[in-house]
Amino acid sequence: MDRREFLVTLPLGAVAFQSTMAAHPLNNRLFKKLSPQERSTLEQVKLAMLSMQRATWEQGVAMQALLELGEEELVLLMAKDAVLRQSEDGRLAMLGEEFALTDACSPAEAVLSAAKKTGDRVFQHAFDKLLEYIEKKAPRNPDGIIYHFTNIPQIWSDATYMLPPFLAVAGRFKEAVRQIEGIREVLWNPEKKLLSHMWDSEKKAFARKDCWGVGNGWSAAGVTRVLRALPDTMQAEKKVLISYVQDIIDGCLKHTRSDSLFHNIVDNPQSFVETNLAQMLSYSIYRGISGGWINRTYKEHADRMRAAAHAKVDALGLVQGVCGSPEFDHPGTATEGQAFYLMMEAAYAELP
Repeated sequence: MDRREFLVTLPLGAVAFQSTMAAHPLNNRLFKKLSPQERSTLEQVKLAMLSMQRATWEQGVAMQALLELGEEELVLLMAKDAVLRQSEDGRLAMLGEEFALTDACSPAEAVLSAAKKTGDRVFQHAFDKLLEYIEKKAPRNPDGIIYHFTNIPQIWSDATYMLPPFLAVAGRFKEAVRQIEGIREVLWNPEKKLLSHMWDSEKKAFARKDCWGVGNGWSAAGVTRVLRALPDTMQAEKKVLISYVQDIIDGCLKHTRSDSLFHNIVDNPQSFVETNLAQMLSYSIYRGISGGWINRTYKEHADRMRAAAHAKVDALGLVQGVCGSPEFDHPGTATEGQAFYLMMEAAYAELP
């Protein structure tokens, strides 16, 4: 089925939405800040991302990147597939990870956007079904903090990005904050100002104590997204979350290499050099500056990390040297590496 035939099968509201879309988002005023070469590279990175096979969270982070770029038509198309692959219990985009739990929440904001843009109840029903699962059925520890998987009682730093932003856009603001605090409670190392990666609630021990760079990046970006969603009435909670993001950024920046990248295990120079954490931190800093909650002096760090990431894009638009799929134990390429390049660029373009 080609694109024209596929669009014909969409509900009436979705077709109307498609026919009235604005010009290509990269031509709008926000992206005038990017040079022609930067816009061209961004398009290459986007195309390479769309060409990749994607598991649950990879579909979600790709959708979020396109949403933040303003690529509404692509978000709509990807949301359809995330809903098509929704499990019976409500988890979205279930492909490649049978036991994914918080990862399956990562497509939710884009699915909600599709619901609002099209008026199609299929999208809203899928979003509501996921919310019902998370609130009533998802396995969690005795304190109510939801596990990263359905089959093992573990809490991962990754989950800060996957779950709380979904809860926040669903209007469950206090629960979004509570989940962030619960994850941080078991993973935060106050001396290092870094998060460990995995905690096993049953064994009451770390499943992986290493301060994984991308795990810290997921956390910084996840809290950043929650901060953007919280209402102005929650100033006290915002102040706490801002301190969490700044702590992660400061903890990571202490280990910045001379090339403005980081090691895969942030505080272990024997681990390989990795690209994506620099993108994730740049994204969080740019969003924080735009939101008025990170001092603009941090922009110098973000700009250097952004330049380092730009230097890692090859002729095909692949961001090289990120924590590599599918095992994430070597430098390589990954959907999330592509996505955070796009999110970094969107956040940079929107700087005041």
